[in-house]
Order: sequence, then C-alpha cells, then structure tokens
Amino acid sequence: MQNLLDLHRSVAWFLILSNAAVGAWALAAHRYRPLRSPVLWWCIGVAQLSAFAMAIIGTLMVNRYDIELDQFHALYGFSAIVAVGILYSYRTSPFIKDKQYLLYGFGSLFIMGLGIRAMYLGNS
Repeated sequence: MQNLLDLHRSVAWFLILSNAAVGAWALAAHRYRPLRSPVLWWCIGVAQLSAFAMAIIGTLMVNRYDIELDQFHALYGFSAIVAVGILYSYRTSPFIKDKQYLLYGFGSLFIMGLGIRAMYLGNS
C-alpha cells in the first residue's frame, strides 16, 4: 500500500507543479508570440493527462485496500478530469479561436487549484 500511496502523492505534486508551469507558460504565450511553440501543447497534454493517472491510482488504492476517503477528495480529483474534457471540447470553438492560450492558461491553473484542494483534503 505504501508504494501506491507514495506514487499517488508524487503524481499529485507532478499534477500541481506541471499545470502551474504550463498555465503560466500559456498565459505568457498569449502575450508574447515567441513563447508559442508546439512543445507547449505537448507539455499541456502531459500535465493534464496526469489528472487521469491520479484517478486511476486513487481508484486502485480505494478498491485494493478498502480505504475510506473524504467524499470531497474524490470530487475535486474527478473534477480535474471533467475540466480537462471541457478544455479539450472548447479548443475548436469559434469564439475561442484567438484565445486558446488564455483558455489553456487559466484552465491549467484551475486544474492546479483542484489538485491543491484535493491534496489538502487528503491530509486533513
């Protein structure tokens, strides 16, 4: 159990820090064109896919070790997955066309916040 718990915590920190970094990068890229790069989109993808990794690891822990967790911990965790889906669905919307960097910048920071909140609930 300790290995899965350690992995869950490590991926949680990755989710928080990576989404903070790509969120700031995307917001800066909205303002400064030289920061716009295909690498940014790959990094956003990796950062946001970590929400799915968190859910899978958490679900394994709950099912395998019969852990009782705070209901809001799961709510914030799965809300991050929903947020990723919403961001992805809006990426081709006509009214977002020139605001994709803002969408993903603020969206990534929102996901970071959900991760912080879920982590806080897990430690209280």
